[in-house]
Amino acid sequence: MKTRTLGSLQVPALGFGAMVLSPGVYGEIDDDRAEVALKAALDGGATHVDTSDAYGVDGHNERLVGRAIKGRRDEVVVATKFGLAIPEGEPSRSHPVGYAFNELRVNTEPRLIRGYAERSLRNLGTDVIDLYYSHYPDPGVPIEDVAGALAGLVRDGLIKHIGLSNVTAAQLRAAHAVHPVTAVQNEWSMWRPIDPDLLATARELGVGIVAWSPLGTGFLTGTVRTLEEGDFRHNAPRFSTENLASNNDRYAPIRALAAQLGITPAQLALAWLLHQDEHVVTIPGSRTPAHIEENLAAADLTLHPDTLARIDAALTRFEVTGGTLL
Repeated sequence: MKTRTLGSLQVPALGFGAMVLSPGVYGEIDDDRAEVALKAALDGGATHVDTSDAYGVDGHNERLVGRAIKGRRDEVVVATKFGLAIPEGEPSRSHPVGYAFNELRVNTEPRLIRGYAERSLRNLGTDVIDLYYSHYPDPGVPIEDVAGALAGLVRDGLIKHIGLSNVTAAQLRAAHAVHPVTAVQNEWSMWRPIDPDLLATARELGVGIVAWSPLGTGFLTGTVRTLEEGDFRHNAPRFSTENLASNNDRYAPIRALAAQLGITPAQLALAWLLHQDEHVVTIPGSRTPAHIEENLAAADLTLHPDTLARIDAALTRFEVTGGTLL
């Protein structure tokens, strides 16, 4: 697997987003199947594994990752996030999102951050987190205060690198002034452009970009026609029956281009993203070893400038129906 750098942290160009392996995300899944998928990702070179204390019930996803990396911890870059799995009795504040439930509840108060990290360390069965993100900005807490608390965790050896997820350019700049930020994790794909100001600021500061949902929560695979019961995408307007049909129609030229190139739509979407910046990496997730292998092959694809131009021209005509997800 080719590697890239996020700040001073070296990671595979394609990592693995483990959120899909917890029940209640893309329908039901059992832990045996989930562990098979995780081990397939690690064996394929996707040794940058991304999770969160909020994925699944009671740290389910972190505990799953912890079991999968046992005995091979030294080869894995473990990334996790905090701020959404709030301890009982603690206050929370609203972060608006474009899903049907309208908001996430957040608390990143500095007094709680060490406890969040210690809980994640227990779940993961490790003594240090390689990359630790604030999951969403807390409207009641200055980002500088969050960065200061994270700097203390670096100093004390609980975490190695600081990350921020779903932030603005101004928030990244403010946090980076307190302590160097290694990576920003934001949604970025063919159907969700990254904020140009955020990308420019990350480049200026030497901060890497981790693209979450690089396959548009599965849409860019070209295989999503209906959703099973229990799939969280029922909350996303882009995946309503009418909007999904319209979006699939608009995306047809990209699928056709992938067919002409002899690759899958997912591989084209991932390779296109890796061509956008030398310090961007992606973390697609899948429950199926065959799909994981397919995704990882995208790291070795080189797209001709003419192909990239054709994609960009097609995307300018591809207006997503159903609003944004954040």
